[in-house]
Amino acid sequence: MLIDTHVHVGRVWDTYEPMTAQIMLDWMDAHEIEMAVPLPLESPESASYYIPTGDMLALCAAHPDRFIPFCVVDPRMSVARGRQSFRSIIGSYVDQGAIGFGEVKVGMPMADPRLQVIYEACDDLRLPLVFHIDNVRCTDTPRLDGLEAMLRTYPNVKFIGHAPGFWSAISADVTEADMGGYPKRPVVPGGRLDTLFATYANLYADLSAGSAHTAITRDWAFGQAFLERNHRQLLFATDYLHPTQEVPQFDMFAAADLSDVARAAIGGANARGLFGA
Repeated sequence: MLIDTHVHVGRVWDTYEPMTAQIMLDWMDAHEIEMAVPLPLESPESASYYIPTGDMLALCAAHPDRFIPFCVVDPRMSVARGRQSFRSIIGSYVDQGAIGFGEVKVGMPMADPRLQVIYEACDDLRLPLVFHIDNVRCTDTPRLDGLEAMLRTYPNVKFIGHAPGFWSAISADVTEADMGGYPKRPVVPGGRLDTLFATYANLYADLSAGSAHTAITRDWAFGQAFLERNHRQLLFATDYLHPTQEVPQFDMFAAADLSDVARAAIGGANARGLFGA
């Protein structure tokens, strides 16, 4: 059985039908997914519609054996009341059952001081945090310098990377343009992701969406070795968010030549360790 660490329940984009709880549960059963993390979205840059934390906490409370509760707060909320306000808001969600934070998907740099107030609260509360990097949301340099600074500054936060700006750094030749796209050329070894995984034990990544799938499969031999090499810090995930969505992660994960230890870790053991699932 798998744990999917990145899904969305509700309506995300105006071009797709909404995802209902029952559709998600039926899909999970069909694909032998034991539990999933339905991530809220509460920033205007994140999607066509908001998915409120309160709705996701209620969903998880109704299905505690299937869903793992996360919370999120836009860092532009309550700024006038200072950092203690964010600590209080996030702490109140933890009191309601939240065990993680995200998806952080906001239109500001990854190391923006306003975001650091969020990271500080998560560091204090020991919450893992899912972040989305591209050329609009949680922006960074191709070398992920902002992310690296945050990994150093907030060592108690398990940062979980996602999206094109993060996954394009699998290759050493990543460009600014790659940060907002899905490069398909062969990987040049020596990319920043390998370095960051080797250096920072608090960096994780989920294998969701076209960004991770493209990164791993664009150079299949390299991708399989990457999964094996970094298996202690990788999480199975899909970003399943609308009923007609194609999800290539299942075939990719099944086809990968991995040790039993790596397959078990990525498939669910790492998530259990992070989330206590």
